[in-house]
Amino acid sequence: MKKYSIKSAFVICMLFASIASAQDFQGMAVYQTKSKFTIDLAGSGIPADRIKMIEERMKNQLEKTYVLTFNKAASIYKEEQKLDQTGGPGGGMRMMMFGGSGSGDYYKNTQTKTSSKENEFSGKNFLIKDNLVSYEWKMEQETKMIGQNMCFKATTVVEMPARPTSFRFGRRDNNQEEEKEGEEPKMEQVIVTAWYTLDIPVSHGPGDYWGLPGLILEISYGETNILCTKIVLNPKDKSDISEPTKGKVVTQEEYDTILKEKMKEMRERFQNERQKSGSDGHFRIRG
Repeated sequence: MKKYSIKSAFVICMLFASIASAQDFQGMAVYQTKSKFTIDLAGSGIPADRIKMIEERMKNQLEKTYVLTFNKAASIYKEEQKLDQTGGPGGGMRMMMFGGSGSGDYYKNTQTKTSSKENEFSGKNFLIKDNLVSYEWKMEQETKMIGQNMCFKATTVVEMPARPTSFRFGRRDNNQEEEKEGEEPKMEQVIVTAWYTLDIPVSHGPGDYWGLPGLILEISYGETNILCTKIVLNPKDKSDISEPTKGKVVTQEEYDTILKEKMKEMRERFQNERQKSGSDGHFRIRG
């Protein structure tokens, strides 16, 4: 009887130790994002030095580094800030690219299936709180190695705003289709490919992506690729993985409406300034 009691106590201790270990588990993954996007400034009238500056800033926007810190239930995805090396006139200019991941912490909880994303726009701080998007992942047969981890392929189809093939500032060409007031952006079906590893059995991933039985190490869609380049499990110095609280609380739909209105104001103001100066000043961006 005594031997049985000792054995039972040992099993209970091991169980509590396992639970404590799971609760204390934490990891960190570094991701490099790259997108293909070319810019054509021919005939824009923009000086050569300004064109070089714009191209450098485009590259900075298209190639970024993000860090995903995670435990069993939650994660925080955040851009790694780098010093702006472009300098020169117009150093404060920011180029807005499609599919941005926010300017602050992006918190996702896979147990409650909720998210909170910090974002700053037009000098105001917002906290976008919403439910996580549920993806219908299709498990594929293909495998490949990413670093030291065996990864499995999964795909899903996501509806995204169609990325324009050209963009111009200034007056419209006569043969250019007029933009209808209040018209919703055209949407398209895009195949998203994920590679996840069962070596790290958490349901997290970069950006909006999650919901697979292992950590997502690579995501690709269209001309965008997000690849994990470094993993650290159970680091000595633990990070705080808690839901952010700063900013005006809005839903994603409410934030999209605010963004759309502000962008419209900025576009109209820019066009008015161009008309007053008598300059066309257009350039095109091709995807």
